[in-house]
Amino acid sequence: MEKFPLTKEGFLALEQELKNLKGVERPNIIAAIAEARSHGDLSENAEYSAAKEKQSFIEGRIQDLEAVLSRAQVIDVATIKTDVIRFGATVCVADDDTDEEKSYQIVGDYEADIEKNKISVSSPLAKALIGKEIGDIAEYMAPGGKKSFEIIDVKYI
Repeated sequence: MEKFPLTKEGFLALEQELKNLKGVERPNIIAAIAEARSHGDLSENAEYSAAKEKQSFIEGRIQDLEAVLSRAQVIDVATIKTDVIRFGATVCVADDDTDEEKSYQIVGDYEADIEKNKISVSSPLAKALIGKEIGDIAEYMAPGGKKSFEIIDVKYI
């Protein structure tokens, strides 16, 4: 069985989502289905169809989360002491073309969120960064062409 690397924070967030789906969303959709059923003919009942579709999505998400959490390899990033970029590192990089600085945290596939600057360990950028140190250049192929970044700082927070 494949293990899924997750940061401690990512594991807790997925656990909270699962708890919410089971304790709040599932009972709400069951009540919505019962309410829609009481309106009569199910073949022409849009509320019933929508509620069943949402129930299917919720049940699928619950199964996904249970599978991921049961095979999670939780890594406490705060205990890592190295200057080499590894899973969980928060890396500050400078774009060689624009000199724009950005920080990214390398996280598991299930907790990646580019809006929060959390990139998946399996992304091309993360793969280019892993194993590098401050001062190194990381190069990778982006959709717009080859990109290179200088590594400014590495933290495990």
